[in-house]
Amino acid sequence: MEMQNITLSLPKPTLLKVKLLAVQRHSSVSRLLTQAIEKMLEEETDFETARKRQVALLEKGFRLGFRKPGNRDELHER
Repeated sequence: MEMQNITLSLPKPTLLKVKLLAVQRHSSVSRLLTQAIEKMLEEETDFETARKRQVALLEKGFRLGFRKPGNRDELHER
């Protein structure tokens, strides 16, 4: 996979925490951030797929066994 460098600005305290986390995980800051971004993109894709599936179900509708009520006289017929 071809890689491309970017410039990223982070607040100093955040950068220090990220560097510490990378060391604790025996990783690099670059790899750590790549994994986090890939996870976000995967979750977004999964959410969008699920949303489309649910919208399609709602548009199709569900048959719940109800019948259309008749007129007032039929409803109150004794």
